[in-house]
Amino acid sequence: MTEPANGNGPTHGDGRVRRIVIENCAVATVDAHGTEHTDGHVVVAGDLIESVGEGRAPAGLENVVRRVDGSGHLVTPGLVNTHHHFYQWLTRGLAQDASLFDWLVALYPVWARIDEDMVRAAARGSLGMMVRGGVTTAMDHHYVFPRGCGDLLGAEIDAARELGVRFNPTRGSMDLGESDGGLPPDFAVESTDDALAATEEAVDRHHDPSFGSMLRIGVAPCSPFSVTTELLRRAAELARRKGVRLHTHGSETVEEEKFCHERFGMGPTDYLDSVGWLGDDVWMAHCVHMSDSDIAAFARTGTGVAHCPSSNARLAAGIARVPDMLAADVPVGLGVDGTASNESGELHTELRNALLVNRLGPRKEKALTARESLRLGTYGGARVLGREREIGSLEPGKLADLVLWRVDGIGHSSIADPVAALVMGAPAPVTLSLVNGRTVVEDGRLANADEDLIAREARNEAGRLARAAGSEG
Repeated sequence: MTEPANGNGPTHGDGRVRRIVIENCAVATVDAHGTEHTDGHVVVAGDLIESVGEGRAPAGLENVVRRVDGSGHLVTPGLVNTHHHFYQWLTRGLAQDASLFDWLVALYPVWARIDEDMVRAAARGSLGMMVRGGVTTAMDHHYVFPRGCGDLLGAEIDAARELGVRFNPTRGSMDLGESDGGLPPDFAVESTDDALAATEEAVDRHHDPSFGSMLRIGVAPCSPFSVTTELLRRAAELARRKGVRLHTHGSETVEEEKFCHERFGMGPTDYLDSVGWLGDDVWMAHCVHMSDSDIAAFARTGTGVAHCPSSNARLAAGIARVPDMLAADVPVGLGVDGTASNESGELHTELRNALLVNRLGPRKEKALTARESLRLGTYGGARVLGREREIGSLEPGKLADLVLWRVDGIGHSSIADPVAALVMGAPAPVTLSLVNGRTVVEDGRLANADEDLIAREARNEAGRLARAAGSEG
């Protein structure tokens, strides 16, 4: 790979590996031992981490193209987002006091009017906000595909490529409309065969399973109350035939629990298990209402969880049993969720909210520590996405996805513990963020995109969507 326009490519034009040296900073590696350095260094060679340790970087390094004085900073692995709906960037602030089902009923008719230009603007806004806040690997669950709407998944992929973020989108789907007992309106769903065909085409066209891949596709029917049993079963078969991961919503609300018992005679976990939806290639969003047996089933099968504390609070869904899941060794990561139910759209605020919300549960002050919360947002997310051998911790040989957080400013300087400053304090500014050793954020600003243009286009497309929904209402 040659040097990109931002001057931070992994090699020189003659093939020599370029090095970036970050020194004089606190380092939280989030490795298996929780190794930390109070005054350490990280050396990036090309797209990989070459060394991490206490004190200054090794002497005599060749082809050092940049040295960063990290004084007053903490370096961590890049944050990994495990659940999102980018398109919702255009419908923030609506249905402000609704529970999940009422919120969906209010917004489905609006979302059913989206098109490719709207989704591109929404994806750039969603990604821009996350990347600026320390996310280096993003995931999206897109499941609304109106007829004639254009290439919505392609629009998201283009936006991720532009911003330089590692991307794990999923091709979602809904085929259970209101007339058949589902929640979405009939005009917002696809046929089962069309959804499966489009999903397979997306995998064939875009999925890259290689080490260090910037783009991996997953299979993601929306939820038990918006898809048929046939779609769930055939989607699982498709994903395993193609060797890709599976994602859906699960056990988010008591209403979902009631729906599953009334329609299928069992709770969400047992129902999803009955159609092949538990396994170490599966992760589910929310998992708020989980019994002991549900948690045991997730632990036994290695099924992962995307914990979305802000969205769960916004929609009054409840408090997920994250400490119990972690105690059982269930893979758990953090998710922003769609910005129509988490208007901030930032994952680094979820580090704090995960800690605080879980301390409202039965384990109280012992529920989560600051370091456990940081692990959820880094290594935990990598594990949920099946990428823990590549990202999620700062270790030699792993991909150079890392964030340098400033923790000596007014919001953090009096907190002696830099990890506590990051997790428990105000949102920390990002001085530098790298993906594959390439700069994606510099001094708190996106390195590869115009933030003002992103904001302006998102505002224009949000207005166009509101007018389209109003004219069809």
